[in-house]
Amino acid sequence: MPREPSRDLRQEAERKVEQRFAQQREALFTSHKEQRERDLRAQQQAVERVAQEQARIADQKGQTLDQHERKWDQMRDRIAYKPEPAPSPFGSIAPRDVERAPRLRDVIRLTYTLVDAWMDSYPCEPASVTLDIDDTCDVVHGHQQLSLFNAHYDERCFLPIHVYDTEKSRPVAVVLRPGKTPGGVEVRAHLRRLVRHIRTRWHKTRITFRGDGHYARPEAMTWCENNGIDYIFGLSGTKPLARKIDEVADDIRTRRAIENLPVLRGYTETRHKAKSWDRERRTVARIEATMLGLDIRFVVTSLDVGSAEWIYDSLYCARGQAENLIKLHKTQLASDRTSCRSALANQVRLILHTAAYWLMLTVRDAIPKARELATAEFATLRLRLLKIAARVVETTSRIRLAFAAACPEADLFRSLPGALLPLGP
Repeated sequence: MPREPSRDLRQEAERKVEQRFAQQREALFTSHKEQRERDLRAQQQAVERVAQEQARIADQKGQTLDQHERKWDQMRDRIAYKPEPAPSPFGSIAPRDVERAPRLRDVIRLTYTLVDAWMDSYPCEPASVTLDIDDTCDVVHGHQQLSLFNAHYDERCFLPIHVYDTEKSRPVAVVLRPGKTPGGVEVRAHLRRLVRHIRTRWHKTRITFRGDGHYARPEAMTWCENNGIDYIFGLSGTKPLARKIDEVADDIRTRRAIENLPVLRGYTETRHKAKSWDRERRTVARIEATMLGLDIRFVVTSLDVGSAEWIYDSLYCARGQAENLIKLHKTQLASDRTSCRSALANQVRLILHTAAYWLMLTVRDAIPKARELATAEFATLRLRLLKIAARVVETTSRIRLAFAAACPEADLFRSLPGALLPLGP
């Protein structure tokens, strides 16, 4: 039988094995450490070489720029003296870059400037104003920011919001927005910002917003009611709402048939609460019976005065004039020319077109009411008053405009400067 090794020999063998493994680990760690140091030195050398190459290229560019500057100086010295052109009214900004120059903060201030211009047009704080809010299709021809495809218009477009003081035909605000129907939160935000700015100067004016069914959002109506703002919005018909006026609708339809009338119109009102509403609201219905059937339109309002007929015919239907003003803005002042890629640039374009609207409106308001041009459209004013040939004679103390002897608006040109001059203190 072989003898088992003694405990001392076994321990000695284990120590030797451990020492050999320790030496191998130390040699491996040393080799890794040396390799890392070599890699770091190589990286530092590469960085130094890149820095030296960049410095060399910069020196070459500097020498080249110096050479070009010396050549330009020599050429400028050889060219004869020419008078410098008159300074641009846009400062150092080229006219074609005006809409791209403002930043977001500047664009917001310009937008509020339109509201200030509208408030300045009143000699004092009015007792009440009615503001029409509506959006319009602005077709795009590319992939500009905020442009979306709208299935209703079957176009890729913007849907900018226009706000008008329709009674005075004055623009209040215009905001570029995506080509989709505005939601309740968005409508509330637009109304809140506009009212907040108006309230900085007009604290007691009663404000009424008027719009179509896009703006009859529960968020917007609740905000208006909580902040003392009146509204009258179009409302889409529903079966629960139609059932509330069935009796009146049947009566109108029956009377039209008995009297054999082509059209019979009637009005009624009720209290209605939709599922998304937090309270009942006054709802007015216009019911029109014809030989083709019934046509029922609804509006919802916060007003508690006036008959149903007055609310619909006299108050709500007056918003149709706002659509005419939007059409005037688009077709005769080209406010739909928003072809920039940037949304901020297109908003600036809308502001500039609205400023042009104010200029044309100011000229028209200065025309005596007895003349036909006092109610003319902007295109007619442009043809009759702006696109006129004249000779300009500048003297030391004045500028003379010489029109043709047969100018049909000669007497109007004589009176307009005095009407447009601001009144003295």
